[in-house]
Amino acid sequence: MTEPDGKPFLYVVVCAAGIAADVSRLIAAAQARDWEVGVIATPVAMNGFFDTAAVEAQTGRRIRSAWRSPGDPRPFPPPDAVVVAPATFNTVNKWAAGLADTLAVATLCETYGLGVPIVALPCVSDVLAAHPAYNDSLIRLRAMGVRFGEPYSGEPGEDGTRPEFEWERALDLLG
Repeated sequence: MTEPDGKPFLYVVVCAAGIAADVSRLIAAAQARDWEVGVIATPVAMNGFFDTAAVEAQTGRRIRSAWRSPGDPRPFPPPDAVVVAPATFNTVNKWAAGLADTLAVATLCETYGLGVPIVALPCVSDVLAAHPAYNDSLIRLRAMGVRFGEPYSGEPGEDGTRPEFEWERALDLLG
């Protein structure tokens, strides 16, 4: 749902991976493309994986990580799009299975029913990505219309350097 100022609203779902420390790059890129941004984080991601105070200052909104109480107002409008970055092994598998045990995964499960674009930027080690459940989850989520960025393992390349996580690719995939 477009904000009163005419800007579309983007949910950014942040999972617990080391690269989450740079989520402000995605937020800044989205804001530069005229999105309003609200962040929903997994409970584990809230425990030091990124600078929550800086993200709240950047978005002008509190980060959501837990369900609101009945009767409390909705803190975010409905999304016009959702980006999951970094999308971890745990979140991808729970989301595909419909195991909505956290606000972040429940939001992803609900968003499918809204029909809005969803992009995921996976951050999964090669060892975990080899698990058959992960591939099955990717197949199911793609069949649901989820758009995926290139896999990112976080492992150093042959030259010893880590590749860049392609934060802005999520926005490109939204179209």
